[in-house]
Amino acid sequence: MAISDNSSGVETPLLEEDSVDSCLDYKGRPVDRTNRGGWKSATFIIGVEIAERFAYCGIDSNLVTYLTGPLGQSTATAAVNVNTWSGTAALLPLLGAFIADSFLGRYRTIIAASLIYILGLGLLTLSAALPSLNTSWCEKADTSILCSPQSQVIIFFFSLYLVAFGQGGHKPCVQAFGADQFDAQDPEEFKAKSSFFNWWYFGLCSGTLIAFLVLNYIQDNLSWVLGFGIPCIIMVVALVVFLCGTTTYRYSVKRNEKSPFVRIGQVFVLAVRNWRTSSIAAENEAHGTLPSAGSKQYKFLNKALLAPDGSKEQGKVCSIREVEEAKAVLRLVPIWATSLVYAVVLAQSSTFFTKQGATMDRSITTSVKIPAASLQSFISLTIVLSIPIYDRIFVPLARVWSRKPAGITMLQRIGSGLFLSAISMVIAALTEMKRLKTAQEYELVDEPEATVPMSVWWLVPQYVVIGLSEMLTMVGLQEFFYDQVPNELKSIGLALYLSIFGVGNFLSGFLVSAIDKATGGNGGESWFPNNLNKAHLHYFYWLLAALSAIELVMYFYFAKSYIYNRASRPMHS
Repeated sequence: MAISDNSSGVETPLLEEDSVDSCLDYKGRPVDRTNRGGWKSATFIIGVEIAERFAYCGIDSNLVTYLTGPLGQSTATAAVNVNTWSGTAALLPLLGAFIADSFLGRYRTIIAASLIYILGLGLLTLSAALPSLNTSWCEKADTSILCSPQSQVIIFFFSLYLVAFGQGGHKPCVQAFGADQFDAQDPEEFKAKSSFFNWWYFGLCSGTLIAFLVLNYIQDNLSWVLGFGIPCIIMVVALVVFLCGTTTYRYSVKRNEKSPFVRIGQVFVLAVRNWRTSSIAAENEAHGTLPSAGSKQYKFLNKALLAPDGSKEQGKVCSIREVEEAKAVLRLVPIWATSLVYAVVLAQSSTFFTKQGATMDRSITTSVKIPAASLQSFISLTIVLSIPIYDRIFVPLARVWSRKPAGITMLQRIGSGLFLSAISMVIAALTEMKRLKTAQEYELVDEPEATVPMSVWWLVPQYVVIGLSEMLTMVGLQEFFYDQVPNELKSIGLALYLSIFGVGNFLSGFLVSAIDKATGGNGGESWFPNNLNKAHLHYFYWLLAALSAIELVMYFYFAKSYIYNRASRPMHS
């Protein structure tokens, strides 16, 4: 089987009349758009994502409970560890995308990453089983914390970061590979690709929702071994499903030229070397060849069109296309930076939101309680319900008004979600103030194990608003970072999108650590004590609401001046 996905040295054969440019089938032949790719192939890939998100969120969503429970960590330490792991998992796609775009190709990277993923989940299951292998030792221990021997802790964290490495190769490549099944230069497939990002996220949240409802209950009430083992089995099934679609996929062909990383890097290097060169000379070189709108932005990169000695020999200067590619990547930086606070806000749903819920009345019946981590299912449920409405009702109506294929621009969609994320923090702060007041009224401030007589359903609005925010901003960012990078950097584009949440998680962990140290030092009252009835989470939420408002103003400033990459637009829209 001659899989030709992004492999070096591949020459594209002469294309047939209805073939897709720069794509081959699994035997290395030109792709007939009626028989390969499209929704048929995308369905396999969305199915794989459902399974992967079920596995990942089955670990991530309840990790804070495992760390503060069986591993005996404090609330602040556990929150920092969750943020650090989540941040690492979100940054590693940069490495996975680099390997895919430069060496292995997306198809092979997905297979290799899946195997690492499965190994990590298998070892994670083993680490949870280790204490049960030596119950006699546990019975002799003085505290429950000692029932987690050092070997278990080492294997646990090693396995956890192995899962992060597997996810780092899997995440950007699967989504980019799915989007590759649609031709952006065909008007109908361009519309289908925009819809793909909506249904991709619908599938992602479906897997997440199942994990929240099923795995969190198993982990809290039955067994952590089973709670970690089921995701391992699901990932094996996902790999089999992915391989079953091999003959239906379109495989992108890498042009036989310099690596896109080298091309773009060379533009910046030459621009720096030529910083003394006359700007007028660079403008004259660009005049009449660079698009008028693009040439007005980042003019210093136009200097890469000239050599320091004034010559224009091949290899000494960059081409117009290479300068435009570098500008396209650089234009993403302000949007990336002004989305970081949004990522910090989202990090709270799997840490402090969960710890809040654990203190409240979670009774469904007299004998059944909803696991605190399962409250995150309201985020997924909101997304699952709102995406069909957005895709099938809002987009067609907006399309009539705006005459844009996606109804509204990607940046408008992202900005709407950023606004809702700020609102979610306001709601969270007000709800936490209500919870603390209730604890005081019932004199439970000094009883951290007592259940505050306030229904956990008070937390639902903040989860729902975050869900609506994700439906807008997350899907918008995915499509934006895929659409606006050069064709050979699609995996890197999605990895850059994921890196927003990696850096955001690290920022969240840094904020928690810094605030905990600043407010809890010298006998002070920390914002994040183990006894949440004495905590000041509402201060933290108000702080994030204020930062979100500042971020939103900056985002609108940069979004207003953003120039879209014209190469990504369909030819006949």
